[in-house]
Amino acid sequence: MPKPTIEQLVDGVRDADRRSIAQAITLVESVRAEDDERSQRLLEALAPHACDARRIGISGIPGAGKSTLIEALGMHAIGAGHRIAVLAVDPTSALSGGSILGDKTRMEKLSREDAAYIRPSAGGGQLGGVAPRTREAMLILEAAGFDTVFVETIGIGQSEAAVRDLVDTFALLTITGAGDDLQGIKRGVLELADLIFVTKADGDNEAAATAAATELRSAMHILRSSHGSGCPEVVTCSATTGAGMPEVWNAIVAHHDGLKTDGALDSLRTEQDLRWLDRRIDEMLRRRFLGSHVEAMEKAREAVRRGELVASVARRVLEAT
Repeated sequence: MPKPTIEQLVDGVRDADRRSIAQAITLVESVRAEDDERSQRLLEALAPHACDARRIGISGIPGAGKSTLIEALGMHAIGAGHRIAVLAVDPTSALSGGSILGDKTRMEKLSREDAAYIRPSAGGGQLGGVAPRTREAMLILEAAGFDTVFVETIGIGQSEAAVRDLVDTFALLTITGAGDDLQGIKRGVLELADLIFVTKADGDNEAAATAAATELRSAMHILRSSHGSGCPEVVTCSATTGAGMPEVWNAIVAHHDGLKTDGALDSLRTEQDLRWLDRRIDEMLRRRFLGSHVEAMEKAREAVRRGELVASVARRVLEAT
């Protein structure tokens, strides 16, 4: 089957055709050199049509229920008339390079909705909890008319927060028993959160979740007051029972509206674009260098295998090229 033209992909994406959206994202995720030019043309053609969507990052430890919460939250938002897209990032095996891409199966109800689109992507070994082309995929979904885009990260540790540079609102999921109350004052990912959701607040766990939320509010007050930034709102919720879903959605909307009202949203996105520019230039320079100096790199690797100091070999390669 022949590849669709860029014009066909653009028309299909703008019509919210699911096949065209999938093909467009696959194109921008391609690592084949021959797809670079087509990918760039596609993004340039779609950029003027991207809507002003809410960009929401959902992160948290494995087992916090990210997919379950996104499904419940997405169904709530669809009920309020919104169109929801989800970019779900799965870890890539360091051994096989493969990825299970199982998040979509955990959002079965949401995946059946006409007003929703779910795209699982492999993390590709990239640190930070997101995939290498999450930002480009987000632009495609916005051009397709989705007004709310969730980015579900790989289960995180304290430092995996690259999603902060992709979204307007960064929400962190936590559960009771995930760590002592000192977890709330570590200089890690908690410091970057705009909102904190204590999940699985139902049944016998409801009281513990309420207590954990209280401890987090106190810890975040100490953490944020030390450098003058506002404290994130902490909300308890249960994706299973639906308890707290309206409050979670309202907190997201209020945070995004607040950014727009005081002009911070434009500044935030500009800063994100600048940081992304640096990353893309680094990536392009690396690919160009490695592609143009294959022999020099093989000699350098052989020198390292012989036990030469890595820093000295790297310097020698750069000075020789």
